[in-house]
Amino acid sequence: MSSPLSQHLEFAIETAYEAGRLTLGYFQTRLRPDFKTDETPVTVADQRAEQLIRQRLSARYPDHVIVGEELGGRSLDKAMPHWYIDPIDGTRAFVRGVPMYAVLLGLTVDDIVQVGVAYFPALDEMLAAARGQGCWWNGRPARVSTIERLQDGLIVHADTASFAHYGRGPAWRRLQAAAGFRAGWSDAYGYLLVATGRAELMLDPIMNVWDCAPFPVILEEAGGYFGDWQGNVTIQAGEALATTPVLLPQVLELIGGDSG
Repeated sequence: MSSPLSQHLEFAIETAYEAGRLTLGYFQTRLRPDFKTDETPVTVADQRAEQLIRQRLSARYPDHVIVGEELGGRSLDKAMPHWYIDPIDGTRAFVRGVPMYAVLLGLTVDDIVQVGVAYFPALDEMLAAARGQGCWWNGRPARVSTIERLQDGLIVHADTASFAHYGRGPAWRRLQAAAGFRAGWSDAYGYLLVATGRAELMLDPIMNVWDCAPFPVILEEAGGYFGDWQGNVTIQAGEALATTPVLLPQVLELIGGDSG
């Protein structure tokens, strides 16, 4: 008999897949976004995908808390199971027809991420993990890179301007100088690249819980690290980075003490 976590993971994979296929009906159709009060874009695809996810979760887990980017919700008793959902992470990429957007689901219990799923519909890549059960990339084991020096590695990121905007400009310049190569257009895809050994570092100077909820367990089960810029595993810090255990001390030394 499968464990409860295995059942939660299977359900999350199915749900992310269904929501992702829904988004493909709108992808590369010149869909025009609206803009929220924080100036971030939102589309009918985001809203419909979140509605689908919420309906499935509410029917299967009526006692679980649901917190989503587009339709809200709030964190309650941390001991209760919480589903954090982002129906389209990377909406700017989505509306421009760039395929690196994702459907994200993360399940926490006692404020610890137990299940994480990131599905990239336009690429048909599924990254999924449950605590103690490994990390799986399209059905095969996912593992982080074994590169030992940042100068030999690849850093991925979303928007370079965001580092200076959020007071992390000097840290970003030090990382750029230390890395072997740098690439953008990442959003959630950067964390997938680290978890599958195709990049060594992904970082964001600003982060919402629904944008990163799957990744602590995904990176841990892939042999890596996901957390804040001080080395703490968390989704609540308002910032995020993912890397390998070997490179983490190098990264933390480069960004340590940077407040602007």
